[in-house]
Amino acid sequence: MNRHRCRALRKLGHTGHCLYYSPGSGMQNISDIPTFIASDDAGLIQVIEHGRYDAIIATTDYGAFPRFRSLGYTGKFILEIQGYGPQEVARNELTKGIACIAEYASALLNPKTFHIAALFDELFPYIPKFHFNNPFDSEMFTYRELPKTSHPIIAWVGRIEDNKNWREFLTIGSHLIHYYNPYIRLWMFEDPNLANAQEREQFESEIERLKLKPYLTMYQNVPNDQMQNYFSMIGDSGGFLCLTSKEEGGPYCVLEAMSCRCPVVSSRKDGVASTIIHNETGKLYTLGDIVEALQESISLLSNEQLRESIRTESQRLVRTEFTLERYAQNFINMIESI
Repeated sequence: MNRHRCRALRKLGHTGHCLYYSPGSGMQNISDIPTFIASDDAGLIQVIEHGRYDAIIATTDYGAFPRFRSLGYTGKFILEIQGYGPQEVARNELTKGIACIAEYASALLNPKTFHIAALFDELFPYIPKFHFNNPFDSEMFTYRELPKTSHPIIAWVGRIEDNKNWREFLTIGSHLIHYYNPYIRLWMFEDPNLANAQEREQFESEIERLKLKPYLTMYQNVPNDQMQNYFSMIGDSGGFLCLTSKEEGGPYCVLEAMSCRCPVVSSRKDGVASTIIHNETGKLYTLGDIVEALQESISLLSNEQLRESIRTESQRLVRTEFTLERYAQNFINMIESI
């Protein structure tokens, strides 16, 4: 999201930089955006003095506001919430931050995530709030015509931790393979550095219990620009991206899949409300309802006319509603208004 945002702002003549407190596997995806890695005071002071920023957008980390102010930053602060996982976690975290956020934040931003917007209204009635879609470069990240596989592929993207709900994905995949089509294959994309150790052990045990090892391929830390190839192959295989998470903000894997004509089957949650319209731009099922998930999955796998309509409409939605130009204008309007 930060990379897309900086490119969007650049189109209108504005400069965006990124700051992370520690290095990680995502650094491989950064090529053209000025990016700093710093967590100590001396390093942060250098960043502040180098940039002379009009605004600092903190994603989740409202504790950065008093720290940056004490280090000499005098501009505006914006708190951005992309997602906190379960709704009770979001409430607890934002409640803990009421005093700090009320003192320092000039604006609150989120990508049309309804439960976050409701918390903003409840906890911070006097801070200006902005809700608009995240930016996405559908020209740079788009469908690629590649050799087709001989079997349908069902994919999952996330961390091996509870909120991403890998258990439900393995259960859905197991039923589809063992009772519907034994030629289906499962692809899971993850960053092992972000996995919970205990969950990893349970994950491996569940794969054995469900007898999925011959059908499952794990992909780790795939460079982001290569994911368009994978999503294109998944879509052309007759398969789909399966999003089983319990709660989300504005998941980028959905936009990426849609842009590559890869249909999405997702549990119902706030974070996909602006992207997935049931049977128009994707498929939705009730979280935890495996029977409904299987019904929607099989409908997508078997109904070619519906499938092609969803692939076309979802790609069109991304290209019209999540453009860099629209985001940049919304963002600059926000900056100007504060």
